[in-house]
Order: sequence, then C-alpha cells, then structure tokens
Amino acid sequence: MQRNLGHCGIEPKRAMAHCIPEPEIMSLLERHRSSLIIAAVALLLVFWVLSGALFREPPEEGRQQAPEPMTVAVRLSRAESVERRLNLHGEVEADQRVVVRAETSGRISDVPVALGQKIEAGAILARINMDDREARLRRAEANVSGRETDHQGAQRLARDGMQAQLRVQTTLAELEAARADLEAIRLDIAHTQVRAPIAGVVNHRYADVGDVLNRGDPVAEVLQNHPLRAVVQVPQHGIHQVRPGAMARVTLMDGERREAEVSYVSARAETATRTFRVELTLPNPDRALPSGISVQVQIPVEQVMAHRVSPALAALDDQGRLGLKAVDDENRVVFHPVQLVRADSKGVWITGLPSEARIITIGHGFVKVGEIVRVVDGQSAPPS
Repeated sequence: MQRNLGHCGIEPKRAMAHCIPEPEIMSLLERHRSSLIIAAVALLLVFWVLSGALFREPPEEGRQQAPEPMTVAVRLSRAESVERRLNLHGEVEADQRVVVRAETSGRISDVPVALGQKIEAGAILARINMDDREARLRRAEANVSGRETDHQGAQRLARDGMQAQLRVQTTLAELEAARADLEAIRLDIAHTQVRAPIAGVVNHRYADVGDVLNRGDPVAEVLQNHPLRAVVQVPQHGIHQVRPGAMARVTLMDGERREAEVSYVSARAETATRTFRVELTLPNPDRALPSGISVQVQIPVEQVMAHRVSPALAALDDQGRLGLKAVDDENRVVFHPVQLVRADSKGVWITGLPSEARIITIGHGFVKVGEIVRVVDGQSAPPS
C-alpha cells in the first residue's frame, strides 16, 4: 500500500483522496474509448470553424465590384418629313348611269347600236314603228288649218259688227286645241326614236327588235365612264381631315396609280357604320377603266416629322403605351411613347421621338428604363 501510494508521487494522505491506481485507469480508458474519440473529433471541428472566423482577413472597403452594365446596340435615327395619309378601300362607280326608257308605245323596228359601243349624246338607241302616226299627223295639220280659217273669218265679221266678240274667242280656243293636238302627235313621232340623253357606253340592252314597248319600259342602259367616281367610306375620327378639292392617289388592282380629286364629302354619317361617304373624281378620258372595280385610296392630310423603324423594336410600358427604348447622352435607358403614322415595305413611320434619337436595336428587351448601359454601334446591324 505504501509502495503504490508512493508511486503516485504525492503525499499518502492526498493520494488516498485523489490518486487512482494505474490498473483502474487503464480499465476506465478502455470503457470510454468511443466517447473520447467522438469528443476529440468534435473539438477538432470546433477549432476548425473558429480558426476560419478568427484568422480570416477583414474585407477591404470597396473591394466588392459593381456588376458590369448590359451591352446594347443602338442606331442613330433622324426624323424626316413624312406625309400622313388616310388609307382607304373603295370602289369605282360611273359618273352617270342612265336607264333609257320608252316615251311612247309600239313595236321596236330597229336597234342601230351594239352593246359596248361608245355613243354621243342624242344617238339613236332604238326605233319604234310609226304605225298610224303619220295619218294622225296629217289629220292634226288639216284640223289646225281649218281652225285658223274659222278664226280669221270670225275676226273679220266682228270688226264689221256682224258677229259678236264671243264667237271670236270660241274660234280662237278651237284653234289652240287643234294646234295642241298637232304638237302632241309631232312629239309622239319624235319619241319613236329612242335617243341617249348622255354620251357614254351602251352597257345593257333591255329590248330588241320585235319587242313591244309601253310608255316607261326600259330600252337600254348607258354609262358615262369619264370621269369616274372613286367612292370610299371614311371613319368618323378622320373625316375632319378631308376637304373637297384635296388631291389623292388611287391605286388600281393591277398596281397602276392615278391622281384623283375629292369632289364630295357627306355631311351625315351612315347610321350602321358611323362612316362618311367621300367621292373622288377620277379622270378616264380614254374610257379604258371600267366602273365597279375595287381600288385603294390614299388621301394626304398633313406633313409630320417622323422616324422609320422596324416594328420589332416596339414595346409596351407599365401603362400599356406603345413606344421605343432609346439611350440618352448619359447612356441611360429612356422610353418614348410613339404614334404610328404609316407603314411601308421597309418599316413603320412613327412620331413621338426627338428629332435625333439613339434607338436600341439589339438588347432592348433585356434592359429597364433608367438603367445605365454600355453602348455599341448598331448601324451595321439589322434593326430587328
């Protein structure tokens, strides 16, 4: 006992309380080996974590760099004077369309004109048989002659006091009635020749040789195709820009273009469509252009300063306005609301931009208004 206590290297009294024999120490370590290993690993992990926090270099002020700005391509665009137009679709009508009707009855004996033939005013379209008209003419002429004789005799007798003035008035009335009958038969004979009231083209024939006509029956249709009338319907929001006398361009279906003049603007809108009828005078001296065809009409209304851009560059802002994105002098993205003027095969003409604008042509969909960007020249790049 003394030897074991001395082996502990302490005084006997203290060894009794604090020193454990060596065999017991080894047994204790064997029993708690796994716990000691786990505790040692935990201490190493804690030391590793604390070492990173204790020995890490403090961050330098301004060491973190701002992200690189977005790169966009821009194109310098300058405004040009552009004609604002009303683009409308319509049709061509004849200046005059007359259905010539018979003014007397009878059977048609001759039709001296053919369909499609150009005629002058007064040309004979058809002849009606005379029948007994010549006999009635001679009888009316004889009746007038007899009434003239009676009236002259009554006048002489009245001057000599041998007949009352009443007889003179009676014979005068009979003479005037006879003259009226003569004029009526002459007019009836004249109506046996159905004549065209206007110059034009025989477009349709309703009666032919042998047909019996009554007064008022149609004989032929005559169209006056010089000039023609181009008729369009103008929406109510644009009618205030159209004035009589304004010049316009009419494009035919084959691509031919002709000049026309606004000759009529309706003072009342159509109830169903709320559009106004506008007529344009279209010269057709050779009458080669027929009526009834479809046309496109462009009516210039004003000159404005506009830019031509690709429609692919258009965007909507948070308020739903149509516009374009551009950059200012500080390379900051700005949004310009625009209005469409007109379109052609190369793009659309718009207003709302400054006279000179750097329009974003590539990358406009990836930048926001107010953002500073890096700008590259996009003149050689396509705008879309």
